Amino acid sequence: MRALIVEDEIPASEELNYLVQEHSKIEVVACLEDGLDVLKFLQEQEVDVIFLDINIPSLDGMMLAHHIGKFARKPYIVFTTAYKEHAAEAFELEAFDYILKPYDEKRIAAMLHKLETTFKRDHAGEEQGEDGQTHLTDEPPIQGAVHTASDAGTGKRINLLRNDNIIVTDTADIYYAEAQEKVTKVYTKNGEFTMPVSITDFHGRLPQETFFRCHRSYLVNLSQIREIVPWFNNTYLLRLRDLEAEVPVSRGKVKEFRQLMRI
Repeated sequence: MRALIVEDEIPASEELNYLVQEHSKIEVVACLEDGLDVLKFLQEQEVDVIFLDINIPSLDGMMLAHHIGKFARKPYIVFTTAYKEHAAEAFELEAFDYILKPYDEKRIAAMLHKLETTFKRDHAGEEQGEDGQTHLTDEPPIQGAVHTASDAGTGKRINLLRNDNIIVTDTADIYYAEAQEKVTKVYTKNGEFTMPVSITDFHGRLPQETFFRCHRSYLVNLSQIREIVPWFNNTYLLRLRDLEAEVPVSRGKVKEFRQLMRI
């Protein structure tokens, strides 16, 4: 993997560079301080990940991430910042992670491991040539690796937000979501998350063939349903694997649900 560090404070840049080399096999190809210099650099070279400070000259990190998000081949973005308040916006930009300063070495090491693992899964069947570009190979994909949302929802990832940290999560691990005022509660096998988006927006980011909007306030992962319980007015309650919660199917969604479940 090729990485770019964008940081206008030299001690912080040097520390991050050291930690990347110490805890991963990622190659840091450049360290830049200015947002416009980053755009010029990326016009000539491709990188796989950008460690991006938010408070940088010329073009701040958030604006820079917006531009990078329009690239045909998008590098992973890891925000490195002293400011907690940008975490929700980083989630909207689908950042890979959000690291707070001062750096915690264990936190950095865990992020780097996750980054390398995700990169290998996302780029199974590709290799990097001497020119630094990615090329397709004839190697078969890693068993279990999935590259599209159409394959039963497994392998597709989504960013979930918890305590200013962005948690990259397989959509298959999401059981259900519930609308609560202006946020959406998301329940996974690894705990509960609160997302600063509507349930409609959140549903739009999920594999549509796997996740069903069973109620105005609920959506459910069909593959996680353990039991379908008849309820009043010919509706249903859904019991899920490993969870105690029950998810309702509204009257207006019953017909579509029966068709999907073949009942």
